[in-house]
Amino acid sequence: MVTPADALPGRATPMRVAPRNIVTGAPMTGPFGDELREVVLAGGCFWGIEEIFWQVPGVVTTAVGYAGGYTPNPTYEEVCSGRTGHTESVLVVFDPAVVDLEGVLRVFWEVHDPTQGMRQGNDLGTQYRSAIYTTDEGDARVARASAETFATALAAAGLGSVTTEIAVLSQAGAGRFFHAEDHHQQYLEKHPNGYRCHAATGLTYPA
Repeated sequence: MVTPADALPGRATPMRVAPRNIVTGAPMTGPFGDELREVVLAGGCFWGIEEIFWQVPGVVTTAVGYAGGYTPNPTYEEVCSGRTGHTESVLVVFDPAVVDLEGVLRVFWEVHDPTQGMRQGNDLGTQYRSAIYTTDEGDARVARASAETFATALAAAGLGSVTTEIAVLSQAGAGRFFHAEDHHQQYLEKHPNGYRCHAATGLTYPA
């Protein structure tokens, strides 16, 4: 991981994105309604992870971006250089009356391999590490408990330990989720034959 002192300086101007998610029709930038919850998830290339979550019942909107690093408003190229500290991440906004945080995380654990450290499948680099960034400590506790639950399935299958980074957004690097460039938003809806990397373990989240 790059250190904060060595991270790229970034910029003050955020990326301009379309006002609404082209799949869900809902806004991609907040503030979102008080009845909704947010979590930022990183499980490899953000195109494929976003595609999965916009299909989850109860998910209101999604957006791809960068989190857990130090460089404000980084570009895709800067993140891929490994000099920002960010992960390729997906903002997931959900209605807890339909799906709770553990239900969202159940999907997260099942669709990627959280044991691979700074990689996901053939994608190598700090930007591909597994991570969960929550909006408060209560949700972070839920995330840590879900990691322990999935770890039991990994252990039973003889697989490695969970390497997923779990932090509250205000405690994660620069403490923010930065939207990616607009052409990355809902990329696989725009390019149905585009790249997908899902290095899943094939395990089911324990009931």
